[in-house]
Amino acid sequence: MNESTLTILCITAISLGFIHTLIGPDHYLPFIVMSKARKWNLRKTLGLTFVCGLGHVLSSVVLGLLGVVLGIALGKLEAFEAARGSLAAQGMIIFGFSYCVWGCWRAFKNKPHTHLHVHNDAGEHAHEHAHTHVHTHVHEAEKKNITPWILFVIFVLGPCEPLIPLLMFPAAQHSVWGTVLVATVFSIVTIATMMSIVLVSVWGFSFIKLDRAERFSHALAGSAILASGLAIQFLGL
Repeated sequence: MNESTLTILCITAISLGFIHTLIGPDHYLPFIVMSKARKWNLRKTLGLTFVCGLGHVLSSVVLGLLGVVLGIALGKLEAFEAARGSLAAQGMIIFGFSYCVWGCWRAFKNKPHTHLHVHNDAGEHAHEHAHTHVHTHVHEAEKKNITPWILFVIFVLGPCEPLIPLLMFPAAQHSVWGTVLVATVFSIVTIATMMSIVLVSVWGFSFIKLDRAERFSHALAGSAILASGLAIQFLGL
């Protein structure tokens, strides 16, 4: 494979990796809303984004390379990728819906209420509070939280649709270097785009105070993930 062809393939990989990630809210929206709802710090949010992104691209890279080695037709690989995409979308829908329901239950349970206090010498006064996080040990709760693992599994199941056809051309030319380079460039651009969008969004949302709507943050996060899954399943995003 000549250098000009390889350059064109790399430019195509960069363009597809960036556009594919940008127009697919499922690549970054779950991390943004879960970070806000669960109050993850930036390091944890970006770390989870990186790990999930790596699993996302590597699953398609491995599948594509197996297809090349075993001589599986492109059409069969694309059909398998489509089936994986549908499974990932369904997983995101189920997770988003379940998390939304749990978030609504939690918000209802922690609904602020008012107590009236009467004092013999100073009249009476009232104060409002909620029982959010009462008797909750935050660090223990985070250790038991399976949300990151659920997101990781969903992202591993989710395919990178443009990658496999892109790998087929250098593979057909029997260029191992070209195949590895295209896969690497696509993966780096995809993960970097995911992390950049998450970084900017989390930073921007840090200035937004939910105040009284804070108790609905989990329900809103679940709704956003649910909507993302529905968009993949029915709109093909």
